[in-house]
Amino acid sequence: MWVITADQRGSRVVGERVAELLAGLPDVAGIVRPAERTVGDEVQAVLDDARGVVDLTLHLLRDGGWSVGIGAGAVDEPLPTSSREASGEAFVLAREAVDSAKSRHRSVPVAVRGADADAAADAEAVLTLVGAVAARRSPAGWEVVDLAVAGEAQSAIARRLGVSVQAVSQRLRTALWAEEVAARPAAARLLVAAAG
Repeated sequence: MWVITADQRGSRVVGERVAELLAGLPDVAGIVRPAERTVGDEVQAVLDDARGVVDLTLHLLRDGGWSVGIGAGAVDEPLPTSSREASGEAFVLAREAVDSAKSRHRSVPVAVRGADADAAADAEAVLTLVGAVAARRSPAGWEVVDLAVAGEAQSAIARRLGVSVQAVSQRLRTALWAEEVAARPAAARLLVAAAG
């Protein structure tokens, strides 16, 4: 199982955004306990699908202002109805990971800790790279990526935006969308390995 703990960065400066975040979270695969406020400006979710972990992590990184820690390992079962009351290795590892993600030396505030430390480090490296690519994506790049994610064909995206299909293709290439799509399953496989 995986526990994601996200702690808001700079809440004293920008104000607390937990309610806004919780209201705007996407539906992702494998939610066992939905994201909820744990303490202060921190949220936590429990998942049993590594693809969902990747999707939620990248959503949090795109949203900005969050340090994201992923703990991969066992949880004490049965799980209580609230993740705040739960315990187990994955929860401890998520706490360690989010504390590490807060480091000022990180360009992308994500960290992974797992039962298999080497696989966790590899998963962290891939998520960091994908997060860095996404962070450099332009608004025009995000516009076409979001439409592609929604299932629109490039020709439909071109009509919607009033640009050529070639322009859409170029924006997707510049946004490194195909590379992100290829890296997401690799990150998920590494998270599975990290959980042991």
